[in-house]
Amino acid sequence: MTMTVTEKANILVVDDLPEKLLVYRTVLEELGQNVVAAFSGAEALKQVLLYDFAVILLDVNMPDMDGFETASLIRSRKKSMHTPIIFVTAQLDEMRAVQGYAHGAVDYILAPIAPEVFRAKVKVFVDLFHMNQQIKRQAEESIALAEEQAKRAAAEEANRSSAFLARASTVLANSMHFEATLRGLARVAVPFLADLSLVCLANETGQPTDLEWAWFDPLADKTEQASGDAQHLPGWFARAIENACKSGQREILSPIAHDTSFLAAGPAEPGRPNRYPNFSVTSAVVLPLNARGRTLGSFMLALGQSNREFSQDRLRLVEDLASRASIALDNALLLRDIQKADRRKDEFLAMLAHELRNPLAPICNAVEIMRRVGPAQPDLERARDVIDRQLNNLTRLVDDLLDVSRITSGKVRLKLETLDVAVAVASAVETSRPLIESRRQMLSVSLPSVPVRVRADQTRLAQVLANLLNNAAKYTQEAGHIWLDVSAEDTDVVFRVRDNGAGIAADVLPCIFDLFTQADQSLDRAQGGLGIGLTLVRRLVEMHHGSVQAISKGPGQGSEFVVRLAALAEDVPAEAPRNGFVHTPAVDLKRRILVVDDNMDTAESLAMLMRYDGHEVRTAHDGLAALQAFKVFSPEVVILDIGLPHLDGYEVARRLRDQSRRGDVLLAALTGYGNEEDQVRSQAAGFDLHLVKPVRIEALRSLLASHG
Repeated sequence: MTMTVTEKANILVVDDLPEKLLVYRTVLEELGQNVVAAFSGAEALKQVLLYDFAVILLDVNMPDMDGFETASLIRSRKKSMHTPIIFVTAQLDEMRAVQGYAHGAVDYILAPIAPEVFRAKVKVFVDLFHMNQQIKRQAEESIALAEEQAKRAAAEEANRSSAFLARASTVLANSMHFEATLRGLARVAVPFLADLSLVCLANETGQPTDLEWAWFDPLADKTEQASGDAQHLPGWFARAIENACKSGQREILSPIAHDTSFLAAGPAEPGRPNRYPNFSVTSAVVLPLNARGRTLGSFMLALGQSNREFSQDRLRLVEDLASRASIALDNALLLRDIQKADRRKDEFLAMLAHELRNPLAPICNAVEIMRRVGPAQPDLERARDVIDRQLNNLTRLVDDLLDVSRITSGKVRLKLETLDVAVAVASAVETSRPLIESRRQMLSVSLPSVPVRVRADQTRLAQVLANLLNNAAKYTQEAGHIWLDVSAEDTDVVFRVRDNGAGIAADVLPCIFDLFTQADQSLDRAQGGLGIGLTLVRRLVEMHHGSVQAISKGPGQGSEFVVRLAALAEDVPAEAPRNGFVHTPAVDLKRRILVVDDNMDTAESLAMLMRYDGHEVRTAHDGLAALQAFKVFSPEVVILDIGLPHLDGYEVARRLRDQSRRGDVLLAALTGYGNEEDQVRSQAAGFDLHLVKPVRIEALRSLLASHG
């Protein structure tokens, strides 16, 4: 039993005579301590097992077990090994004294005892016991305090580390741009983890490339940051980060004896920043930034001016940060690669559309010329109509291909207006009627008895319905039946396009709206198409916050597509249509028209059609020739291609606007480039109209008449 601060010291008195024990207890009462009596050596050993004693007073001559044997056994216990033992005896000679000291005695008291001497000797050991207990308590308190402080410090450090990692994660997640990720990583580590941090990317051969570094300036009390090329670092830094990039292994560099001052980097030159830290590095840790089995770059943290060292806890924290940074950087690089691929895809599709539309334009013009001047022979008319229908199919395929790319990449913006659904239905039917009539199919259209309005983009809603009608026409046999029913159901407007055609297999139905999915996978590909029309339908409907569903009982059972859009209240008036051409009747107004296109077939065939309408037309085939013809011919209308040799159409339009003082010159871009960005550039260059090849002569006449 261990005594507490408030307990008295225990004194063990051992003697086989009760009268002696009574005397000893009486003499020791003045000390105010606990006196424990034992009548034998065995009982004394039992007491020693139960209590700690300040001193043991032990009679030498006792039956069964004498004092010497009892002392030896007491000394054999680890807990009582150092307890003071005083032998009490009436006989003391030199041999017995030696024997007693050999068994662990610290002193002898002769009997009969002198009370004052007896009490004084015992008091010395009691006081010594109290002093030892006090020292022990103080030591335990000091240890407990140190442990508590260490735990508190560890907890505070853990909290700081957690807060730092949370802040670092926020910084790394703020931007998916890899350059911003590099800058954020370099800056967030200073000054919490290091005095200086460097982050760099590695190229395919492991050579460091883009570099960001940050350091703490104590004079300005802020973190400075700079960027540059890794080759402009001091030699030691460049070698350290290059080794990490190539090896993919962590390296701890401490201590660093040679000069690591940035001030020795040399004079300013291209690619080298004009700011450096003004201190030398004493230790550093360099870690690779590894992700998905490859090394993206390296991350160095260095200490110098703060006289700190990297502890094991800090090294673990650094590794945690490097791991998070690797993931963030890998995501940023993946996004960069995706964006590059997306830009290349958009550029390719734009060029593909341009190259496909260019030959379509003269074909379209030639068909119209055949219609105007060709002999009235049935076979020739049928051949001309075949060319016209296939031209429409090609034009629609090109438009759909570009639309699906722009819609999936979020580059299409809806022009929402309050719209009577009958207007969109009429436009869709007009668009799809040639295909339906060519297959001798019956189209039944059913509209609500009262106007129903939606908030929609008229052109895009008409495109949705036209795509569904075209899809029904393609997958319905000749002389089949197609239905377009529009109804108001609760708060929705529901469009149903049904047919009695080929139907849709159960395994195809769940993915029918996926890109490039087609129900007809036979080798003859009788239905044609690219499998993007229904993808456009779903994306456009979703952009209108609506839904679309495909229904079919299976092959040969027909199919039904159901589009739902939110209906507007009945008292909301419809707005005037804002999209599409205004079909103004042609007026007998003859114009001087300059047609500029580097494709001679396009220019000459369009000029021929314009001349049939009575206009005076000149042609030019490059940008410089267009400027010269404009000066000589002084046209009222310029129909101008964009992709021209020598000077592109944008530059020609700007110069024509600068040269012409007449504000009534109509500049119309006629080009294969039809993206919204292209139209914005046309407007900025001074064009009045932006027309996409191929343009129908009826639309061109209407535009000329409306700008008369």
